[in-house]
Amino acid sequence: MTSRRVFRLAIPLIAAGAVLVVGCSAAALPDATNAPPVEVSAAGVTVPDAFTAVTVATIGAPPLPFPGTDGRLHVVYDLQLTNATQVPAAVDRIDVVDGADPERTIASFSGAALVDPSCTFGECNRLRGLPAGYIDSAVIPPQTSRVVFIDFTVDSLDSLPPVLLHRIAGTGALSPAFGEPGAMEYLATPLAISRRALPVIAPPVRGDDWIALNGCCEPGFPHRSSVMSVNGKLNNSQRFAIDWKRTNAAGAFYSGDKTSNDSYIDYGADILAVADGTVVSILDGMAANAPGVLPAHDPELAAKLTVENVDGNHVVLDIGDGVYAMYAHLIAGSVTVEIGDTVTAGQVLGHLGNTGNANASHLHFQLMDGPSLLDSDSLPYALTGFDYGGQVAPELIADADDYLTGTFLQGALPRPEARTRQLPLGFAIVDFP
Repeated sequence: MTSRRVFRLAIPLIAAGAVLVVGCSAAALPDATNAPPVEVSAAGVTVPDAFTAVTVATIGAPPLPFPGTDGRLHVVYDLQLTNATQVPAAVDRIDVVDGADPERTIASFSGAALVDPSCTFGECNRLRGLPAGYIDSAVIPPQTSRVVFIDFTVDSLDSLPPVLLHRIAGTGALSPAFGEPGAMEYLATPLAISRRALPVIAPPVRGDDWIALNGCCEPGFPHRSSVMSVNGKLNNSQRFAIDWKRTNAAGAFYSGDKTSNDSYIDYGADILAVADGTVVSILDGMAANAPGVLPAHDPELAAKLTVENVDGNHVVLDIGDGVYAMYAHLIAGSVTVEIGDTVTAGQVLGHLGNTGNANASHLHFQLMDGPSLLDSDSLPYALTGFDYGGQVAPELIADADDYLTGTFLQGALPRPEARTRQLPLGFAIVDFP
């Protein structure tokens, strides 16, 4: 199989160019940060009775739409596909359709979008082995499961059905008697769109020229594909996580000795509370890593990683109504809070570092629906305000060495654009107030 090298600032222990956009209408989304979760239901949407060789199950909570810096409304979730027969099956196409009108296709994935061994990143390889490894073909062997990463965009909530269905097309067993595989096509798995309020938070850092590395929704980079097998289930607590990393005005991530953490532009930056909240978890005291070395790839360092310390020195805040903010890889001794402390938005929680499973300084930031770094489901969100400065080409990151040598602001806009209530997408260039 073709080798894929993708730069990773951090990985789970368990193992395109610039675009000109216009902002989404904030009125199209629920705008209360402190609104309780709303139960969603697919009641009333049924699927025709059929023998289904490949079963389809959702991973995580119902998808919560969010506005991205491309001016579109994004819907993102994961599915588990299982060949529940004794003969091979192959998935040629997955359609996301309107639950009330299955003839209306909302999004479709086939060909290279599902599997392409020659593709490193981009619109490819959404179909994976467990927990999320690359595969060579769309064939699902008997009694075997796959994961597929679904994401698509719509213009507004008005154009998004309240309930989705999934049409599976390919080949597989056609009856409980199994027999030879044949052409199959059927509907499965009603999925209601979440109606909970989208969290709207303040930025976790300040300053210009921050890059949203490994952000949503590029399946060729973490964290989109960071599914793990934990607590008896498949889970992705990092689906919407961002590795915030800062450049200097020339677009370089470090100046001087690349083997010294102090040479990195973002090292030591203030890490800020994104909302009022209560500290529910901290870890402090882990020593800094040497830049350029990912501990998980070094046998001696990997032996010291655990589920408790893989994120390095970190802080988790309860910001209310079932939403938790998690900050990872902080400098040892820099954490300024203790469990039980109440904090206010903008308060300094610690300083950006290079600890845990990381090969360069950065802030790993995410929201989730519980306090556990493993068991919680990832939540999308929007930031109150920032200036959008364009996009870093993904291939620049993919081709960089483990120190992120080079310059990366070639895709910057001539003048940054003020944005409110959007989530910076992967590789966005962002200036924070």
